[in-house]
Amino acid sequence: MVVASHREYSKVATRFPVQLHLTPPSKISRHIRATARASTRRITTRTTTARIYPPRVAHRRIPHTAKPPHPRQRGGRPIEKAQDGKLRGRKRANDPAPPLDSDIERVFIWDLDETIIIFHSLLTGTFSSRFGKDSSRAVSLGLWMEEMIFNLADSRLFFNDLEECDQVHIDDVASDDNGQDLSGANSLCLGSGVHGGVDWMRKLAFRYRRVKEIYNTYKNNVGGLLGSPKREEWLQLRREMEVLTDLWLTQALKALALINSRPNCVNVLVTTTQLIPALSKVLLYGLGSAFPIENIYSATKTGKESCFERISQRFGRRAVYVVIGDGAEEETVAKKKNMPFWRVSCRADLEALSHALELDYL
Repeated sequence: MVVASHREYSKVATRFPVQLHLTPPSKISRHIRATARASTRRITTRTTTARIYPPRVAHRRIPHTAKPPHPRQRGGRPIEKAQDGKLRGRKRANDPAPPLDSDIERVFIWDLDETIIIFHSLLTGTFSSRFGKDSSRAVSLGLWMEEMIFNLADSRLFFNDLEECDQVHIDDVASDDNGQDLSGANSLCLGSGVHGGVDWMRKLAFRYRRVKEIYNTYKNNVGGLLGSPKREEWLQLRREMEVLTDLWLTQALKALALINSRPNCVNVLVTTTQLIPALSKVLLYGLGSAFPIENIYSATKTGKESCFERISQRFGRRAVYVVIGDGAEEETVAKKKNMPFWRVSCRADLEALSHALELDYL
């Protein structure tokens, strides 16, 4: 896998004259306006929301869509992060007991496609036209990655069974799980029972529990999940995509790692892709260490505003929320919920984000 360490990147040359503390939105706006004088970024503030982005460009991602039924939903169970200490400190090597979700002080809500990863814009040709890349090569790599995403989803994450039973969060049906041992193959079979019945819902919960176990087992060892020769094919694809995209993913991983290194800060992912293919994407793009499975939400069924509301309820109103994305939907929701928004339109935006994080302005 070729995902370079963030040490391989030089810091963005711009220097911000003030430190940005994400406290009241009015203060955010004043700090952001101050930083604009030393940055190439165009910064816009309106009323109580800070929006940080360069000029809008004409490209949009194409999310996967589905027409799932409406199985019962339940709120995602909160988890504990293995972090400790104060907001501006650095994570200690031997942390004591992790804080509760209610102790998290800053939540970074990320979009996935065309923000952290480059995928749909390869298929549509948007990326190659914007950045002067070989269009046929871009489409070829996009199709190759698409094939791997759905192959992993089908062969390892039960997408054939779960496509019509999509959930927003991995724990949405967990209350139907009675804790039964899943070593027997029959316990995971959804074919029997009345659709939506008690037995069927229990087996659905078993499926999602097994997906969670697989994700947690292989999130740092995707090659082991793929096996040979798929592992070698995946590594080759990752190398070629990083070359084509000028190490876009590597720069995104740097920003994610900076956030994860902070106590009481957390990365959360909200994507318009269905949950199972989204998990497949996260694994194949090497993002498993950045996003615990409990921090991944699919907005396919409910939209991003509903997901943002769930996240706010989970981490509490006292936490500060920062939204990072490329699309109008997350920007609109961020404005409505009075959350700062950092627009990502090119790799330089990710570099500037990492620089701001390094200087503790975010």
